[in-house]
Amino acid sequence: MKQEDMERILKIGVQLSAERDLNRLLDQLLTCVMELAHCDAGTLYLLDGDVLRFKIMRNHTMRVYSGGDGRDPDIVPVPLKRENMCAMALLEGRTLSVDDVKECREYDFSGPIRYDSLTGYHTKSMLAVPMCNREGEKLGVLQLINAMDDAGNVCPFPKDMALVLESVASQAAITIQNVRYIQDIKELFRSFVRVMSSAIDERSPYNGSHTRHMAAYGNRFLDYLNEKASSSGEEAPFSAARREELLMSVWLHDIGKLVIPLEIMDKPARLLPEQRTAFLHRMELLRMQGEIDRLSDHLSGEEQEELTDRTRQAEKLVEAANTAGFLSDETLAALEELAARTFTDREGREKPWLSPEEYAMLSIRKGTLSQEERIVMESHVSATRKLLSQIRFSQDFSHVREWASSHHEFLNGSGYPAHLTEEEIPVEVRILTILDIFDALTADDRPYKPGMPIERALAVLEIMAEKEGKLDAELVRLFEESRCWEET
Repeated sequence: MKQEDMERILKIGVQLSAERDLNRLLDQLLTCVMELAHCDAGTLYLLDGDVLRFKIMRNHTMRVYSGGDGRDPDIVPVPLKRENMCAMALLEGRTLSVDDVKECREYDFSGPIRYDSLTGYHTKSMLAVPMCNREGEKLGVLQLINAMDDAGNVCPFPKDMALVLESVASQAAITIQNVRYIQDIKELFRSFVRVMSSAIDERSPYNGSHTRHMAAYGNRFLDYLNEKASSSGEEAPFSAARREELLMSVWLHDIGKLVIPLEIMDKPARLLPEQRTAFLHRMELLRMQGEIDRLSDHLSGEEQEELTDRTRQAEKLVEAANTAGFLSDETLAALEELAARTFTDREGREKPWLSPEEYAMLSIRKGTLSQEERIVMESHVSATRKLLSQIRFSQDFSHVREWASSHHEFLNGSGYPAHLTEEEIPVEVRILTILDIFDALTADDRPYKPGMPIERALAVLEIMAEKEGKLDAELVRLFEESRCWEET
């Protein structure tokens, strides 16, 4: 064996142990093995049930380079039967070599022969190396075609090459298994995250699709940013790892809502149900008392009708204010006047038509939450950080806790909980914040407001970016340009 071949074997070992992407690993493996064996073509199969499935194909003469990009070659898989040379190698766990396939009667070479007749290629020597891990588990086969001598002529594969390739294949099998384990663990974690996210959204009848929408928009937005950069000859800003880390942050950004009481998170109106019931009951008592006073001649019929009319108007005012998205000055003034009215109950005690607590809740100008309730609601980001701090993230997801728990921070420092400034907010958080606000504005399943039309929501984002300085203006522009909320 030549010195350069020894060095190539060592290099292959280093490359295989360093690679964590299965597609790139398989591609590198076949390429390196073909170089080591000095052959013209090769195929890498992985075992899938009772068939060997094509994963990578290389043929230098025919300029065929298929697989390696995550898409399998569109070829019928090889049944795991003894008449197939590659299948036989895996079944018996040993390397098989054929000097000339047309002279061999032991195996079925109808496939290569048919390929040759269609393409003009000439398949002659062939070597099949099984890939098994240290436990003997069968993983796949490396099949090499047409060894080449120094002059470039097709020749049989050298006898000593089998042992070399078996060593490489064994190491490759272990690496493939390890990469699969890593992928399985990652997918398990992703599945767990999606389940947790769905549990958060499904915990409430409102907001049920928020995170899923954000993930879908985010996925398409990152595609757009990468494609835009590539079309300009620039490097794509979001690698696969960076992209996955950001999308993981999207899935986990609201995990802190698990600890927020439902009566606050799902509050559809300013008054709590028991407060609304108490008010309506009070108005009914006033009408009944008016009826009693009329029958006992303490009120005239006109006075009783006026009292009834005023209570009905009060009910309409409270019902309208209770669910309004925003209260005008006129409505607030009417509520103040209503809160100032009093009546005397049957025990002679003076009581307000609208209790101080009811007035305080009804006079919330925007939304349905009081200041105290809003503080509780906003605490979900701190809870997100606290909950995520208990997860031991791998290096690939080392920023998830920071990004997920910062999605309510604004560039001008007016966000929460840490009041970060522009210099402290990474681009990933800026994107996450835009996605969160956009879906919150356009969502039609919120209890306290109807969903905004798309163009109006985009106008709100522009105001928050350009006039208020809260959002990244360039990212908002690109977000609008991407139309990432539209499914393709």
